[in-house]
Amino acid sequence: MKKHSKKYQAALAKIEKGKVYSLEEAVKLVKETSVTKFDGSVDINFNLNVNPTLADQLIRGTISLPHGTGKEKKVLVVTNTKLDDAKESGADYFGGKEMLEKIQVQNWFDFDVIVATPDMMGELGKMGRLLGPKGLMPNPKTGTVTMDVKTAVSEIKKGKIAYRVDRNGNLALPTGRVSFSEADLLDNVKAVVDQIVKSRPSTVKGTFILSAVLSTTMGPGILVTFPGRN
Repeated sequence: MKKHSKKYQAALAKIEKGKVYSLEEAVKLVKETSVTKFDGSVDINFNLNVNPTLADQLIRGTISLPHGTGKEKKVLVVTNTKLDDAKESGADYFGGKEMLEKIQVQNWFDFDVIVATPDMMGELGKMGRLLGPKGLMPNPKTGTVTMDVKTAVSEIKKGKIAYRVDRNGNLALPTGRVSFSEADLLDNVKAVVDQIVKSRPSTVKGTFILSAVLSTTMGPGILVTFPGRN
């Protein structure tokens, strides 16, 4: 059994066992229970009452957090037709087929998101087994396959994130950093909760959000509730 550090144990002691906290209480407490020396991420993890094997219950989409994630994302734009726009967009890397060859030959992954124009999807499709498991395959539903490269890159840089429920109904999203103010962190958490509540499939009966836990990097989890929303 893994033995936790004294710092973790001290943080855990601040959380009342079995208590489900309001969002406001949880946000205040999650900042107090950070255990890392660096500015850790604050994440919310949901367990949803869905069957992801059913098309209408595969919860996925994108959200732009009001105050961003606190982490700068590196963006690769793959295009033959919008190279000038890619250059002007602020993308970290851009190019055509040569960028895909670099990924394949050099195992190069110095980026977090790929934005692609439709003309490149044929080539990218061939790399599904390589990019898919890493969550890097561009998708029109997340706005990463588009001719409007400038807008796509701008939104990602400002904190737009994609999410997708796993096969067990779990869904994890970042909501900011420990260094965020309580007000900004609460705004972000509320935005995420509202987005997930709105994504409830009409075919789901009973409770939709079975549980939700707020936590920091390597820190203990805090159960949260939002009356009337689940």
